[in-house]
Amino acid sequence: MQGNRTKDISRFNIAGINYKKTDATIRGQFAISNEQYAAIISAAPNYGVSELFILSTCNRTEIYGFAEDPSQLIDLLCAHSAGDAVIFRKLSYIKCGLEAVEHLFNVGAGLDSQILGDYEIIGQIKQAVKFSRQHAFIGASLERLVNAVLQASKVIKNQTELSGGTVSVSFAAIQYIRQKVKDIASKKILLVGVGKIGRNTCRNLVDYLETTNITLINRSAEKAADLASELNLQYAKFDQLQECVKAADIILVATNAAEPTILKKHLQGNGSKLIIDLSIPYNVESSVNTLTEITLVNVDELSRLKDETLSRREAEVPKAKQLIAEHIAEFVDWNNMRRHVPVLKAVKVKLQEIHTCKLYLSYSSQCTSLISPQVNNDEKIQKVINGMALKMRRLNLGGCQYIEAINEFMSPGSN
Repeated sequence: MQGNRTKDISRFNIAGINYKKTDATIRGQFAISNEQYAAIISAAPNYGVSELFILSTCNRTEIYGFAEDPSQLIDLLCAHSAGDAVIFRKLSYIKCGLEAVEHLFNVGAGLDSQILGDYEIIGQIKQAVKFSRQHAFIGASLERLVNAVLQASKVIKNQTELSGGTVSVSFAAIQYIRQKVKDIASKKILLVGVGKIGRNTCRNLVDYLETTNITLINRSAEKAADLASELNLQYAKFDQLQECVKAADIILVATNAAEPTILKKHLQGNGSKLIIDLSIPYNVESSVNTLTEITLVNVDELSRLKDETLSRREAEVPKAKQLIAEHIAEFVDWNNMRRHVPVLKAVKVKLQEIHTCKLYLSYSSQCTSLISPQVNNDEKIQKVINGMALKMRRLNLGGCQYIEAINEFMSPGSN
């Protein structure tokens, strides 16, 4: 990464695919694991990418970064994912400069989520940026931008009803169960996978369905045991998956494994079941759909569910966009000032050099003796620099301020 220099926002790009033009099968091809993420960061300099982070969720895979051309980001991402670059380019969206900045703000606020106002995305942004930061690939500009996005998201959550109620993919699963299943208390529920989505889903099951007839399974049995202990549930080891599937009435899958976790052979001859696959790529074998006694629902189907809270959220969109505009303006203002810092430092050094020049000292002593008492030159220099910074900020001017600052410093009437 190139130190902490401020980057030109026009070089900030985003390339991504999401639920709007792709189904979960396609998105799964471009899902990025931590191992792939690390490989992408290692290879990034070879593609001319200096800072980046990748947002890979069930609804989207997006790569954000500084590069001369967004195609560099696409080539980098596709070189380390299972998907094909031609398909990605055909289905992707590309945004550059301020348009990319605004997109990130919209994503962070939940305005671009499959379920409007889904607040879980902000935690996923934090994790993505944390990973890049740990690998020294977040510089001053990207750090400040992400912090502005997080701040805007918090303000929107506190000052609007955009995230009012409880609507997310994991909660949509609970809504679906509530609508489709009678006498839930008597049903045996199996949750496979207790990562972030699995944990959220598990807590929603307990809180909204008011049942503890839930068994947890995870490849790491310790994580399942810890969550089961916290919520007073049952857990089983991964090698008990077959018998747990057989016993369950409702199965939720949140494993996010590279290959299907629940197979057709696990289900054949074991009665009717509702299976909800929250994983990307899908972790329930596609051939399960051929079993007439099985109802299989995936994340795309869940995300189409609506409830009365969504109409209230839609009414809050203009207010959220106004708050985003204010935070973008503040970020752009900061970025512009940061870009002027090298020029301001250079002018200050030049003025200090002029101050020690014999010709200037002779000229200055003559002017000062005729016009005013001796002036502290350090204070004079700082005053000139402060004025220059203010003009550059207000007028968005660059090089012409350099000459003007020197003239102001040389002027016998300035103090």
